[in-house]
Amino acid sequence: MSKLRNEHKSTQDEKLLKTPSREQAIFTDSDPWRVMRIQSEFVEGFEALAELGPAVTIFGSARTPETDPYYEATVETARLLAEEGLAIITGGGPGIMEAGNKGARQGGGVSVGLNIELPFEQHHNPYLDIPIDFRYFFARKVMFVKYAQAFIIFPGGFGTMDELFESLTLVQTGKVSNFPVVLFGSQYWNGLLSWLKDTMLAGGRISPADLDLITVVDTPEDACKHVLRAMRQGGWLKEKEEAARDVTREVFQKTSAG
Repeated sequence: MSKLRNEHKSTQDEKLLKTPSREQAIFTDSDPWRVMRIQSEFVEGFEALAELGPAVTIFGSARTPETDPYYEATVETARLLAEEGLAIITGGGPGIMEAGNKGARQGGGVSVGLNIELPFEQHHNPYLDIPIDFRYFFARKVMFVKYAQAFIIFPGGFGTMDELFESLTLVQTGKVSNFPVVLFGSQYWNGLLSWLKDTMLAGGRISPADLDLITVVDTPEDACKHVLRAMRQGGWLKEKEEAARDVTREVFQKTSAG
């Protein structure tokens, strides 16, 4: 990793956040021109995912090997959700992301990967039905949220923490509703949860109800059950079940008429 950092390649995010000098303030190299690039990323994402249907976003470490129990748990979780008719969205790279897309394939669901440009190149995993590349983290984050009905967050590093707290902030502030945030692996998350309770809550920085926004599970079955329960309360599963009953009723009527 140190070698990769030494071979640093400037990213579009870095260029956007850098304050230009007077000599660099040429329109085609400046922020107004980059707005067009940013707009194109949103347009591409909206167009590619417009007909995706209900989905669950899975986050977690890109460094998780196939031999890690969390990798297999991610595969199984995604498979169960896909069998329920849900698309699976990940960051499109290796590790937990790859496991989520692999499980989506196994469950017959749509597998989406929202890949990001990094100084050390992140490759697409081989289990993607819809790959989309992004230069800007914030454009990518919008797609994670806009097209998902739930987040399941497996063990990860800084990027995973960023995604976790962004999702909690959106739910806490009412920007999204009926949106479950599920942490997989109590052993991994217990230290963070204790800090939230003993430091953040105790210091009055959050309210007791804010901790209720988080659900911790240890099995793929529990993760799937919690997401489906929340989606049922939000109305999606009710619509799905009613549609299935309509199809069954129509088939029965045709059979009876014959």
